[in-house]
Amino acid sequence: MSLQDVLFSQGFGTRRICSGLVEQGHVTVGPQDQTCTDPFSEWETDGLVFRVQGVAWQYHRRAYLLLNKPAGFECSHKPGAHPSVYTLLPAPLRQRAGTAAAGVQAVGRLDQDTTGLLLLSDDGKFIHRLTSPRHHVPKIYEVTVKHPLDERQIRRLLDGVVLADDPQPVRAAACERVGDLHLRLTLTEGKYHQVKRMLAAVGNRVEGLHRSAIGPVRLPEDMAPGAWRWLKAEEVHALAGGAVS
Repeated sequence: MSLQDVLFSQGFGTRRICSGLVEQGHVTVGPQDQTCTDPFSEWETDGLVFRVQGVAWQYHRRAYLLLNKPAGFECSHKPGAHPSVYTLLPAPLRQRAGTAAAGVQAVGRLDQDTTGLLLLSDDGKFIHRLTSPRHHVPKIYEVTVKHPLDERQIRRLLDGVVLADDPQPVRAAACERVGDLHLRLTLTEGKYHQVKRMLAAVGNRVEGLHRSAIGPVRLPEDMAPGAWRWLKAEEVHALAGGAVS
């Protein structure tokens, strides 16, 4: 792939901007940081590492990211009252080209006051598989509630509750009372405000909500709020069931 197209695909601007970065000597390639001023020079992309204006970057054909979402951020490119979660990512990830919609997209959304594991990608098939209800990908939430939990509430969540917009009951795939005010809830659906509405349906109220896992991937306990990392190849494979583009 030409160096110009490498930069373009990774989100460093239009092809004209990427060409200019190379021609002006702002791009070095490889472990020896070889300066390249020819935007049309060809490079093998597998394992390719380069620097743009001194910032190191590795080529990824598709982006698969894990982010520890803090409270007070919206999962939207056009947020309302709160900043966008995308501002926590480097600009190239927000501008990645070569897809129907430039940049990475959140794999499902978390409310602005919900914290925890958020996946992002520019792979449409990957996003669809994880968000489609027919694939039943489990998501684990740590829920802090207002009123002490009892066995009746746990049983109702497992048996199913009816929400206002759907006559079909929704059930928790698993439900564990961790403490008087702490519930660990596993869901395989993704309805609007589902956790909050399910708890309201059993006579309780969500005071805090944190997603700790999606499928086999858990949020690292030592990852700071707002931090992100690339998913490992084996994590992507496990999440996608081997079906990645």
